[in-house]
Amino acid sequence: MAKKKSGGWLESIKTIVYAGLIAIGIRTIAFEPFNIPSGSMIPTLLVGDYLFVSKYSYGYSRHSMPFSPNLFSGRIFGSLPERGDVAVFKLPRDNSTDYIKRIIGLPGDRIQVRGGVLHLNGQPVRREFVGNYTVEGDGPRMVVREFREILPPQPGVEPHAHLILEMSDDQPYDNTPEFVVPPGHVFAMGDNRDNSLDSRAQNAVGFVPLENLVGRAEFIFFSVDGSARWWEIWGWPTAIRWSRLFSAVR
Repeated sequence: MAKKKSGGWLESIKTIVYAGLIAIGIRTIAFEPFNIPSGSMIPTLLVGDYLFVSKYSYGYSRHSMPFSPNLFSGRIFGSLPERGDVAVFKLPRDNSTDYIKRIIGLPGDRIQVRGGVLHLNGQPVRREFVGNYTVEGDGPRMVVREFREILPPQPGVEPHAHLILEMSDDQPYDNTPEFVVPPGHVFAMGDNRDNSLDSRAQNAVGFVPLENLVGRAEFIFFSVDGSARWWEIWGWPTAIRWSRLFSAVR
């Protein structure tokens, strides 16, 4: 009887270990969940969004694994992001903090913002006024301008259009020097342009090494607006943003 009980515990432990290894494997090579804690990517991503990031999109680096063990450098099966991809990366300053931004510049690109308008390789990027947008869930409620920004096409890739927000065209990062993206790096910006710490802040974020890319944001699997706390079960149905569930990140 004692042997049977001991064997049962051993089988349970083995099952837990196997399940943990499978979960780590999926997280390392396939998909990893992330949540959005700040409003730097509004209106594309809202505070309270939960999304899956594909780990295979740009190949694998040490940052693909839990705790980023220093086992090797560079990327295995590496490939460049496309301009317009929304990507998670490790902050270059500490190689541990997760950031999520839109990839605007690739190696060799020249990036500049003039009067709030993004310039890529000396040419202004087209933006179209959409209307006013009310920002909620990230500090004081405010009304800002919403634009559709259309990045120029890459060889074999259609032009990428996405939405951005601008408080005005005269905020601190609305007029920048020209940045030349060095080899092996990308330039990332938030869609909430006047409320984003990104590659324009060279002393805080700067250029992102390709090695620091974790993966590409694919789709939102859950989203809550923060109106109900975890124990307020009665408020859950109205707190969930049902229309955002399983929507693609573009």
